[in-house]
Amino acid sequence: MAIEVGTKLEGKVTGITHFGAFVELPEGGTGLVHISEIADNYVKDVNDHLKLNDTVMVKVINVDKDGKIGLSIKQAVDKPPAAERPARPERHGGGSYGDRREGGGYRGNDRGGRPFKPPIGKSSFEDKMVRFLKDSEERISSLKKNTESKRGGRGARRD
Repeated sequence: MAIEVGTKLEGKVTGITHFGAFVELPEGGTGLVHISEIADNYVKDVNDHLKLNDTVMVKVINVDKDGKIGLSIKQAVDKPPAAERPARPERHGGGSYGDRREGGGYRGNDRGGRPFKPPIGKSSFEDKMVRFLKDSEERISSLKKNTESKRGGRGARRD
């Protein structure tokens, strides 16, 4: 019987490296269980999970043209179907991202404190670009005013 992707086999650990473990399969072939395929949780050291000559159940996850066999221990374990998670409750009020302001928008760091005005109807690309350029120029001029007054830059009055 040829080794096919998706088949589950019982094998014996014949070697352990820092990147995984080699497992001898019943047909005489040897495959590699990569460290990321040993357990569902983080595996820092393979030796914490496997020992030489351990018998493990593995699933064939790939077979390369050159004969290399990729195996997985964590995929070989049949997990019960995940229970559907309950819907997350809706958030109301509070929080740093969503203080409701007058004008119907949210105050966020990316809008400079101005309320968001959703476009009315469908806008063309040119309309969006014009709006973007106008908004960008307003932000830059506001930023320049604030930084120049703090530094005493060009044309600032000195009393």
